[in-house]
Amino acid sequence: MMKNQEPKKPLNKYIRLTGAGLQMGITIYLAAYFGKWLDEKYPNENNIYTTVLILFGVAISFYSLLRQIKNINN
Repeated sequence: MMKNQEPKKPLNKYIRLTGAGLQMGITIYLAAYFGKWLDEKYPNENNIYTTVLILFGVAISFYSLLRQIKNINN
C-alpha cells in the first residue's frame, strides 16, 4: 500500500519568474554567440548573422516568457 502523500507545493511565482529571466538571458547569449561564430566563418560587412540571431533569440525569449506567465497565472 502507498502512504498518503501530500501534493507537492508549486514553486513560488517569484522563483519561477526568476528562472524565466535566466532562461531568457541564456537564450539571447547563445543566439549572439552562434551569430558571432557565423559572422567569423562567413564574413560580411554588417555582421548580419549576429544581428538576425539576436533578434530571433529575443523573439523566442519573449514568446517563452509570455507562455510561462500565462501558465503561472492559471
